[in-house]
Amino acid sequence: MRPVRSCVLCRLLPAPFSLALRSLVLVLLCITPRCQAVQAENVTVLEGGTAQISCRLQNYDGSIVVIQNPRRQTLFFNGTRALKDDRFQMVLFTPRLVRITLTNVSVFDEGGYFCQLYTDATHHQVATLSVSVPPETPTVEVKQEAVEGGEVELTCVSPRSKPAATLRWIRNGREIPGVVSQQDNGKTFSVSSTIRIPVERKDNGAALSCEAFHPALAGQKRIRHYRLDVYFAPTVRIVPPTGILREGDSLSLTCSVTGNPLPRNILWSKINDTLPERAEISGPTFQISRLSQTHNGTYLCQAQNNYGRAADHYTLLVYDPGAVVETHSAVPYAVIGGVLALLVFTVICVLIVTIWCSVRQKGSYLTHEASGLDEHGEVQEAFLNGNDASQGKKEYLL
Repeated sequence: MRPVRSCVLCRLLPAPFSLALRSLVLVLLCITPRCQAVQAENVTVLEGGTAQISCRLQNYDGSIVVIQNPRRQTLFFNGTRALKDDRFQMVLFTPRLVRITLTNVSVFDEGGYFCQLYTDATHHQVATLSVSVPPETPTVEVKQEAVEGGEVELTCVSPRSKPAATLRWIRNGREIPGVVSQQDNGKTFSVSSTIRIPVERKDNGAALSCEAFHPALAGQKRIRHYRLDVYFAPTVRIVPPTGILREGDSLSLTCSVTGNPLPRNILWSKINDTLPERAEISGPTFQISRLSQTHNGTYLCQAQNNYGRAADHYTLLVYDPGAVVETHSAVPYAVIGGVLALLVFTVICVLIVTIWCSVRQKGSYLTHEASGLDEHGEVQEAFLNGNDASQGKKEYLL
């Protein structure tokens, strides 16, 4: 803000003087009632807001005051409207202060507004109007589809701001560095930030956000939220019934399908045969009432979308007792058979060892018993022969 004094002595100040010194001298020289001064204030306003342009007067004596726009068109002449633009209004005209307002400000209203005071010479001050344009909520552009195993390119765009907005990508609280580009549109700027990230099916629905920062937002930010849409081939799994089904029971199978997009049509079929007449299909559910051996076979569930196809099967066996056994794999039955064979073999081995030990123990007992009889016979013979006991005492263990 630079003061301009309108007096003869003020104009006599030499040009080489510095601006600060000139201002000080002018103030000292123009303290008399005959010396007039005009001051203008710079203004910064948000686009769409209202700007107040003020011209301060000192020692005003009724001289002519003119206010002009940046194109040097006269807006007001001593308080009288000169330009037909209803956005400009004279709100104050006093010997100390002249003030006009400009509503619905646009960037095209920027520039210097002249406060002119006509005395013995014409002097003016310029009030610079600056317009700040905060960004709107940015938009997100997707260059191509995000397909499992590939990459997705996302661009955050802030089409209009002044000064240029600052953009950043956020995922799970962490910033993702992007490639920033800026374009000058004359009065405003467009800014974009592009990221490329690999995607898997687990990323489907992942949340990202693009944040726009700007001085005019006073520490706030404009945020655009975005959820990843990752396309992938379907997966299929048949959910089997629980428990054992018997002849005459009903069979119900459910085909669980995932995929993006989710397949609309689910196809049920029977391998190498047609579906039973009593089979009922309702979307992912397949049912057969009153089971019999004629229903034996492998049933297939298939699903398909634009990115692939998948299938799962269920093998149904109906035996004479009527038990329905799910035979997705023969491995469990082989294991059970092996365990049973091992148990039988173990029992046979135990029996053989037990019998062998029993027979051996009995033979040993008979051998000892025969030996005892021979010794007893010798004693009897000695007794009959009258042998003296003094010849030696023998003990026999029978």
